[in-house]
Amino acid sequence: MGRKGTMIEKEIESKYLQETKTVKIYQPETFSPLYKYNICIMQDGNDYFQMGRVATFSDRLHDKGEISNTVFVGIHYKNRQDRRNKYHPTGSEHASYTKFIVNEVVPLLDELIPTTHLGQSRALMGDSLAGTFALTTAIKYPNTFGKVIMHSPFIDDTVLQLVSEATIDFSGLDIYHTIGQAENEAVLSDGKVEDLLTPSRELYKILTEKGASITYQEIENGNHTWKYWQKDMPHTLTTMFD
Repeated sequence: MGRKGTMIEKEIESKYLQETKTVKIYQPETFSPLYKYNICIMQDGNDYFQMGRVATFSDRLHDKGEISNTVFVGIHYKNRQDRRNKYHPTGSEHASYTKFIVNEVVPLLDELIPTTHLGQSRALMGDSLAGTFALTTAIKYPNTFGKVIMHSPFIDDTVLQLVSEATIDFSGLDIYHTIGQAENEAVLSDGKVEDLLTPSRELYKILTEKGASITYQEIENGNHTWKYWQKDMPHTLTTMFD
């Protein structure tokens, strides 16, 4: 069954990354320049479209009127090392990639998509390390991104310190954070086993104390796989774009 919406691909010759990046933009069936839209920017973009079934859920939820007008944007990585270099705060290309998103991707989308140009109309969504990137970038640019969606984010001492030391007004951030209860022994893409549950709980505590508006869920028996992230996707989208 074909998609009801429209997928558009744009290429950006990034001056920050010195490489060409493809941006995939999925517009709902009723897309019109007469309406205003939320924009949800997803790192691990191909994974969100393919394994997360975001386009399918977008069609369904827009049809039912269960989410407001939202355009979903996917940006993918080259390989596992490239992903680490760009998404983690200590990654060698993290600063450049952040500038690419803020100074090249956002202006492109603002040209193509009618929006309010306010932070609350823009979301960053990601799983694991991509979720880490969503959070740290929104903290650095709270006026640009007012919504953060994290599926089983990779949280370590570096990230906890960044959040703890941030001086922004966290009450302006709307955060969705899920973690599986079996992720005290999460198997990551490099084969390493990490406890992601304990630091996620610590992150939730810090964010709550700082006044963030946060929806936090521990998924029973959930582990570090798309099986659980996909299952949660309708709730994710209706919660953040109702």
